[in-house]
Amino acid sequence: MENKNEFSLIISIVNRGYSEELMDAARDAGAKGGTIMYAHGAGLRDAEKFFGISIHPEKELVLILASEEARPHIMQAIVKRVGMESEGAGITFSLPVTDVEGIAHLNNPASNGE
Repeated sequence: MENKNEFSLIISIVNRGYSEELMDAARDAGAKGGTIMYAHGAGLRDAEKFFGISIHPEKELVLILASEEARPHIMQAIVKRVGMESEGAGITFSLPVTDVEGIAHLNNPASNGE
């Protein structure tokens, strides 16, 4: 039996204050929604001193569950809008999701989320 992942979890970390801009980009690329959590970067003091760059420890972590088909478009839109070269200084990566329950609009693309 082939194990085909239909969904991915897109995880993005941006400087505090840039999650709404990230979500606007993600929605424009097909994301249905996301979860925003506040975070604090740790262990970067040596990197800041060594590289001479300013690292903002206050972060926002954004989780987006997306179809595998939509994943690359959403990730590209996020990086274009709030990637490392922007003030949002964001990074984005994804993980495969093996099972999804309770989210009807992701399982039925024709649904409006109602």
